[in-house]
Amino acid sequence: MQSFPQPLTAEEERYYLERYRGGDEAARNILIEKNLRLVAHIVKKYNNSGRDMDELIAIGIVGLVKAVNTFDVSKGNRIVTYAARCIENELLMMLRSERKLAREVSLYDPIGTDKEGNEISLLDIMETQEADVVEQIARDNSIRLLYENIQKLLTPREKEIIFSRYGLDGHSPATQREIAQNLGISRSYVSRIEKKALEKLKGAMET
Repeated sequence: MQSFPQPLTAEEERYYLERYRGGDEAARNILIEKNLRLVAHIVKKYNNSGRDMDELIAIGIVGLVKAVNTFDVSKGNRIVTYAARCIENELLMMLRSERKLAREVSLYDPIGTDKEGNEISLLDIMETQEADVVEQIARDNSIRLLYENIQKLLTPREKEIIFSRYGLDGHSPATQREIAQNLGISRSYVSRIEKKALEKLKGAMET
């Protein structure tokens, strides 16, 4: 991975932000360049995503540029705090759009069997594929049964987490960390609730 320049001090950052607010495009470019190390730091968290690191850095830089362009200096925070969120959001949007079916191994855990005795996972139920009429009917029945069991067996918190994790019932897919932040609980607690909920659904689908 390429090396990046040292970040700005708080005083230097204020100086270049003032210059940029005055229309100095060179100051904008310095703010971007001096925060490239932040991009590299955040990208390291995604080194198991299967994507080339330089490509991830390029996506992160898009988020950094958006941050510099839209940063509101009146908020009182340093730009690095705001930029970190923008960079992370840009990476997550890219990974979700391109790898939305590759979330966690639990997505592949069997939760039942089809009419021929083959194991069915949540992934099998949620992904859309070409299918003949008989297969489509079986799939629709499995989806209907899944939703019925979710409503019947899961607690409100379990339902909220399952809907959010797997993009069900109009929700956008979310990571355990994002759900934990939204609910104000730990990621490990979200993981335990998710695992328990999936075990309930698996048991119901196998009967």
